[in-house]
Amino acid sequence: MTYIVNDNCIRCKYTDCVEVCPVDCFYEGENMLVIHPDECIDCGVCEPECPIEAILPDTDSEGEKWVEMNREYAEKWPNITRKKDPLPDAEEWKDKAGKFETEFSPEPAK
Repeated sequence: MTYIVNDNCIRCKYTDCVEVCPVDCFYEGENMLVIHPDECIDCGVCEPECPIEAILPDTDSEGEKWVEMNREYAEKWPNITRKKDPLPDAEEWKDKAGKFETEFSPEPAK
């Protein structure tokens, strides 16, 4: 099993999860984070740290579909190991649904 980041993270990018990860398996895109599923050790410490519930186990009914997306972008984006401020308009975006189709950016963090 692994944990994944879903589209709740898009345009929010809270990084509380990054700080607690013992294996540094988070990767940073322009407007979201992902978890490399081959590096995640299934410890689960990141899940309760996410204030917008964007982290799920892949066994969750919504989690399975995000595994390959997390893998693809973890291999393209830079690793993130320290907490940063969320995106400036994170509060406005945190409760919006369906952000992947309209707001996802495949660009790495700058």
